[in-house]
Amino acid sequence: MKLSAEEIGYIALFEKITGAVTKDCVTDEEENKILFVVKKGDMGLAIGKKGANIQRVRQVIGKKIQVIEYSEDPAEFVKNIFHPLRVNNVSISNKVARVDLDDRDKIATGRKNIQKAKMLAERHHNLSIVIV
Repeated sequence: MKLSAEEIGYIALFEKITGAVTKDCVTDEEENKILFVVKKGDMGLAIGKKGANIQRVRQVIGKKIQVIEYSEDPAEFVKNIFHPLRVNNVSISNKVARVDLDDRDKIATGRKNIQKAKMLAERHHNLSIVIV
């Protein structure tokens, strides 16, 4: 996993403001968004009381912020990627993750969300395909 100098700078700023340990950072220029993957258990620190930390980071950087909690368990990590959508089940076999979403949320999974899930699953758990 390679990070650009810009992404390393975003991680330093994010950690300074939130106190959360950051494992990864991905910039999405198309959506004007930065995605941070934080250490398991640091999600509360990252968000802050009533979302204050996320709001502060958003104001300083001037982009939308998304935070995903890391997990050593690939199925749990894939489930975290799709949060806040309701995931019924994640099954993994032969480097393929199959995600069963609640019918109410299936329409909310656009192409961008699936691409993001695939990219993160590959970067962190060597999963090559994510099927929803």
